[in-house]
Amino acid sequence: MDKLMEYLLHFGNLNPKQIGFISQKAKESDLQKGEFFSEAGKIARQVGFIIDGVIRFCHYTDTGEEITTYFMDENNFFVDLNSFDNRIPSTGYIQAVTDCKLIVFMQQDWQELSNSIVGWDKIVQKILSKSMLEKLDKINPLISEDATTRYLKFLEKYPKLINRIPLSYLASYLGITQSSLSRIRKSIT
Repeated sequence: MDKLMEYLLHFGNLNPKQIGFISQKAKESDLQKGEFFSEAGKIARQVGFIIDGVIRFCHYTDTGEEITTYFMDENNFFVDLNSFDNRIPSTGYIQAVTDCKLIVFMQQDWQELSNSIVGWDKIVQKILSKSMLEKLDKINPLISEDATTRYLKFLEKYPKLINRIPLSYLASYLGITQSSLSRIRKSIT
């Protein structure tokens, strides 16, 4: 719980009573490698915070091809925000890439935090803004650069992730085949 509180305090002030209330609403949870936190066709009803592990956001194309769109590791909140906020079925999946230790807030508890803690919405907005900027930072190179450059930038920006995620997920994220990724890796080493 300490990691969560430390993270939240980067985005705003919370008094001891508010911290205690957040702790009451938070539940520790484990998600095993390969398990889904949320799934397409179902309404997302919880927000997660990663204490330890890596999760990915993915979806399937009409032809059944699996596409990884995003990875997240420790000290990050995650949720299918559109599904969670609008209570509509999700169009994608959130899956554990590794065994994960999480702190989870159910939708009702999250709403109670918003209704009870002055400044909570502002803290959440700052977290969302940070997350959106990071997401854009990850997506823009995927559009404009060649595969080798994308791979090298991924290594540079996310060195902790490279040995924690399967190459098939990384290839999907980079928009290339696994055999192309293997060739790139061999040419670099």
